[in-house]
Amino acid sequence: MLRYLVRRVLQMIPVLFIITLIVFLFVNLSGDPTSMLLAPEATLDDREEMREALGLNRPLHIQYGIFLVNALRGDFGTSFRYKLPAVQIVREKIPLTVQLTGISLVLSIVLGVVLGVLSAMAHDTPFDFLLNGLSALGRAMPNFWMGIMLILFFGVIWRVLPLSGHGTWLHLVLPCSVLAIQNASRVIPLVRSNMLEIMHLDYIRTARSKGLREKVVIFKHAFKNALLPVVTFTALQIPTLVGGALVTETVFAWPGVGQLIIQSISTHDMSVVQACVVMIAVITMIANLLADVLYSLIDPRIRY
Repeated sequence: MLRYLVRRVLQMIPVLFIITLIVFLFVNLSGDPTSMLLAPEATLDDREEMREALGLNRPLHIQYGIFLVNALRGDFGTSFRYKLPAVQIVREKIPLTVQLTGISLVLSIVLGVVLGVLSAMAHDTPFDFLLNGLSALGRAMPNFWMGIMLILFFGVIWRVLPLSGHGTWLHLVLPCSVLAIQNASRVIPLVRSNMLEIMHLDYIRTARSKGLREKVVIFKHAFKNALLPVVTFTALQIPTLVGGALVTETVFAWPGVGQLIIQSISTHDMSVVQACVVMIAVITMIANLLADVLYSLIDPRIRY
């Protein structure tokens, strides 16, 4: 296991290198930051002086080398908007995004697994058709539209939940519901199909032939193996949840990394954008690594 972990960590290094390269190139292609930093009446000499101060007049490969060395030290520059180190700003926002996406992920997995198992147990019944229809509807609804509808009903018409912002646990209900419903709608058919496939395997028939109760067969023998694809799917859904948080945080004015990225792009505060993207990439890779470890714990055969 230790050799496997070391190998996976080493594999993360070139991936992170490619991510930093892509982020750097996109930021350079996004435009000249001096147009945002200087007044419209600034002269050409003022712009050249600003470009020299920021190091933008150097060759592109030298700029990237400086950026990479600074990034390895945790330095992504200073925010033009906040006048603070970009890493410090992102570090203050990450706990709020982790809170939002973490709660949403747990809710979606619990809801998706429970409903997926119930759907498989009630195969080809009206309840099964209802769950399939609801999961398809959840996958089809865009985040922003679902968020607006929840705000309309629960915040404007019934006035039982706060519309936006953060503070109490009530502020988490609506944005977490948006992310959890969309993710659970993808988990339900996955668990259902895996359960239906496993229930027809030989070892399940053997367990039934021993006279075991159906609940024991389902939850002790079939359920554990049905979770294997869910673990992989959950790890792959973490970037999707973070991407959904970009929209959800904007709709609900949740002050996390998603809203910070949108605001930084609109103000061309690219040092903050770079720090956000790289940190999200690191969190995603760590989540994938943890998912692989959990995968091997659920199925000991994978360790060999």
